[in-house]
Amino acid sequence: MTRESSWLDGLLARLPSTGEAGEAALRALRERRVRIRVRRQSSGARWTLFGNIELNPMYVEGREDAYALSLLVHEVHHLKQGWHLALSVQGELEAWQIQFAYLKSLTGAYSSHPQHNAVIAELMSLSPSDRGHLRRARALMQQFAGKKYRIDLLPLFPLAAEIRNWAKGKAPTTDDK
Repeated sequence: MTRESSWLDGLLARLPSTGEAGEAALRALRERRVRIRVRRQSSGARWTLFGNIELNPMYVEGREDAYALSLLVHEVHHLKQGWHLALSVQGELEAWQIQFAYLKSLTGAYSSHPQHNAVIAELMSLSPSDRGHLRRARALMQQFAGKKYRIDLLPLFPLAAEIRNWAKGKAPTTDDK
């Protein structure tokens, strides 16, 4: 067993002791037979089109396990959403809100960095069903994660919903792009 697989096994074993969100995430991982790997990437974690999850070692190894657990909960939520919703600012905001509520339940704070707490607190107050709030969420997410986090490339709502709105004459404004 490698150090990486031992760490992942320990992380998964800890999920049920972290409350309902952790138990639900572990159930979903088992039911969907999700493979979890540690792989370098530009974000802390990601889901794949094959239904797997990849964690970035830079963001999880050597840190408190609470953050790694919150990344797992975030990505499991995306797998439950399906790719249509997950590939939108709405889906991403929902996952961020679930992740950081879970992290706060484990640690008492949204982040160990005081400057991040204010950004996350504002994200937590936004509605995933309000177009203006989604625009603000997109800006806050890039403020938190940096410009390499390309949330600006995703539609505010799932693409099919945006197309329906456009077809009904409710086209997004230019600042939606």
